[in-house]
Order: sequence, then structure tokens, then C-alpha cells
Amino acid sequence: MIDMPQETEEQAKTAEDSHSGEGERSPWLDELTPREIVAELDRYIIGQDEAKRAVAIAMRNRWRRLKAPEDIRAEILPNNIIMIGPTGVGKTEIARRLARLSGAPFVKVEASKFTEVGYVGRDVESMIRELVDSSINMVRGDREDEVLPIAQERSEERLLDLLLPPPTEDELKDETERSADGDAADEAGRFVVSESGEVEKDSADRNSIRERYRRTREKLRKLLNDEKLEDREVEIEIAQHGLPIFEFTQSLQGGEGMEINLGEMLQEMLPKKTKRRNVKVSEARRILLDEELKKLIDMDDVVNEALDRVENNGIVFVDEIDKVAGERGTVGPDVSREGVQRDLLPVVEGCTVQTKYGYVRTDHILFIAAGAFNVSKPSDLIPELQGRFPIRVTLSPLTEADFVRIMTEPENSLTKQYQALCASDGVSLEFTDEGIAEVAKIARTANDQMENIGARRLHTVMTTLLEDLLFDLPNDKTTKVVFDADVVKERLRKVVEDEDLRKYIL
Repeated sequence: MIDMPQETEEQAKTAEDSHSGEGERSPWLDELTPREIVAELDRYIIGQDEAKRAVAIAMRNRWRRLKAPEDIRAEILPNNIIMIGPTGVGKTEIARRLARLSGAPFVKVEASKFTEVGYVGRDVESMIRELVDSSINMVRGDREDEVLPIAQERSEERLLDLLLPPPTEDELKDETERSADGDAADEAGRFVVSESGEVEKDSADRNSIRERYRRTREKLRKLLNDEKLEDREVEIEIAQHGLPIFEFTQSLQGGEGMEINLGEMLQEMLPKKTKRRNVKVSEARRILLDEELKKLIDMDDVVNEALDRVENNGIVFVDEIDKVAGERGTVGPDVSREGVQRDLLPVVEGCTVQTKYGYVRTDHILFIAAGAFNVSKPSDLIPELQGRFPIRVTLSPLTEADFVRIMTEPENSLTKQYQALCASDGVSLEFTDEGIAEVAKIARTANDQMENIGARRLHTVMTTLLEDLLFDLPNDKTTKVVFDADVVKERLRKVVEDEDLRKYIL
């Protein structure tokens, strides 16, 4: 594995933020060569070097395109990829990890859920609209992170105003006059807070009232920050989410297949309505923070950047592409399959898709298709679509040795996940090398005797292995549990001896 360059604090931050635009990308990602991208993927995915190389080159080519002369930049199209391999070998995980590494908008769709135009079902352009929605959420999340400190400060001030409203000029005048007359001294001021957070009254003149109000507010702020007022109720004004008549989901089809939600349209036309509610401080804090974030974020700017990210950095993972492949010339459902391919062709080739946020060009979106191709083969796709996926990589079935590596090497391995879960109950969970090897052997046997679901079989085996332990842990006084080969065999004895493994492992 190649050593990654040491990150500075600034690089670590920019690695998580995705900056779009023709000349803007994550500086940390730009420094990664294809070898280093593969090394980063190796942290989570075992084997499948050919597929990792293909996606690493595709990602680096995006950066190279942005550095190319402007007159040819638009002509450089991405090389779309088809991954061929059985389920559970890492096809989806490679694409998902690549998107996280690049900070690119990502969406996974199943080709088998699409139908050709004229049939009831989803049209292929909906995957671009889903990609846009994903990008909008991603950019809005980035913007919220940037303004979060300001929003928290503003929401805290509004919450303090609800807990202790500022004195009005009339109140200051009345209280000052009463204090000067010496009448009802215990009714003049209002701004002393007890240890429990209750506001008590005291007498004062105009200046001392303001000072006492300031001190009381700071005491309340401290109690608020210490979460000692979470169960206190305050009255807050909340925007209503619309009338039941607008909660239907019926859509109209626009000229480009755009889904127009009638409820959203009518809600925008009608005036906003609010209502007052008594809520606890904990809920009021969340509501006020959400309102302040919406005020600070320019949604027009969010939409513009999100669309730009989709067009230049978007990744669409089309799974089960083999389900719409088949011999041409047949009748029945196969006609619809070929229709889906023909509808998919212009989107992959490059066209303009209408979304509720605007038009999106798909020319530079990277499409990664995947399928097991057990019954059909890539050549069964229509020739035009085959030509739009020039790179084909075959992923190897996982072996017993791969299962051992999957359980030990990745940063998010199953053994580490279950160790973290057991640690929550104060129990130390350990697996010996022999115990891990035995789990891998049983998983491989289950795959051989039933459907081969790849690495997902490890989840079912581990769930069966640890079921009793996880059930008994809250009441068990054990502080350390070790799984060696003998313990694994004993706990999974029925699974090993019974030929019908479906009784114990799905």
C-alpha cells in the first residue's frame, strides 16, 4: 500500500468540502495521483485492483480536463465504466467511496426499476433529478457548516429573549417612578434570577434595571449553556407546514418529463401562516437554529453551485444493468427492457434534463454501471449503449482468504464494528486469528451451498455468531470475551453440521 502524503489541518478541511466550478476543486484531492486514490480505496475495500485502477484514472481525468485548454475542455468526455461481477464483491462500495473521496454528488439507482416512456413506472431522467437533489443537500450542508456558529449565536439570543423579554421604555419609566416614590418596592424590578433559573423581582432605578437585566441575562445564558433549562417551556411562533389539501403527491408531467408537485406550487402562492406553541427549550433551540440557518443561507447561490457540481463532478451508479439486457428481437417484457436502454442512451451520451431547479447538462457526468451478468452478457446490450461504456472491468469472486482480510484490514471492518458495540456495554471483544479464519471458512461454505452473496455473507454469519452475546451483555457481568476457533465452531455448530444452512443463515 502506498503511503499517503501527510495532511495539514487546512488540507484535511478542504478534503471534506467540495468546491465546484471549472477551476475549483478540493486542493487535497487534486494532489492525489491515481496510485494514491487506489491506496485510499484500499483502506476500505479488499482486492479488485483492476476496478480501483479504472475509477482512479477516471477521477484523475476529471482534474486533468479542468487543466486542459478552454477550447478543448468541453470536448473531453468521461470514460464511463461497466463493472462486471457477482453481488457482494465491492462494486457499489468502490463507487460510493470514490464519491466521498472526491466530494462529488452521488446517486445509486437500479436499472430494473426504470421503464421506457409510455409504460407506468420511473423514467430514466429521474436519476438526474435525484442527483440534483443530492447535490442540493450536499451544498446546503456545506453552507450550514460555514454559518453554524453565527446561527447558534443568533438562536441563543432569541431564546434568551423568550426566557427573559427585554424591558420596554414604558416599563422602565413606570418602574423608575415607583422606585422614586418608594411605593411597592418589591414590585419595581424584575431581573434577579435564582439558582434554579427562576426570575425574581427586586426594586431599582432606570440604570440599575438595565444593568440588572444584563446580569440576569448572562446568568440565564450560563444555565442555558449548561443545559439546566431544557425542560422549561417557552412560547414560540412556528410556521405551519400547509393544509391537508396540499399533502397529496399527484404530479403533472411537463414537456421534458419534469415532475410538478401541485402542493408545492399552491403553497408558494398562498401567504405563509404561523401559529404559537408552547415547547420545551430543547425543542425551541432546534427550531430557532433551523430558522436562523435558513435566513443566513442564500438558496439561489446553493442551487447554482449544486447544479455546477452535478454537471462537472456528478457520479451516477446504475446497478443491475444486466437486468435490462437480453436477446433482441423477442416479444413481451424484453421490448420494455430494450426501451429502457434506448431511453438511457441519450442521458449517458449527453443531453439536457429539466429539473425543478433548472436545466442540467449530462455530458460530463460519470456513469458507472454494474451487473452480475449471470444470464445475459454485456454484448447483449444495444450496440449504441455499449459504445457509451468503453471501459469494462471484471471483479473477481471473493475467496476465503479475502474474507479473512475483509474482517481484519479495513478501517471499518466487521470485527472493529462489533468491538465498538460491545465496548458500549463495557465488554472487551477479541477475535483470534484462528477464530477469524473459522468465520471466513463458514462464510465461504455458506456461499458455496447457497446463493453467493459475497462479503454480505459475513454479516449474516457474524450476526448468528454474536446473537447470544449481544442479547446477554446488558445483564452479564463479563468484562472480556474471546472468540477463538473452538468457540466459533461451538457457537456455529448447527450451521456447520446441518446441510440446509437456510435454517440458520439467510
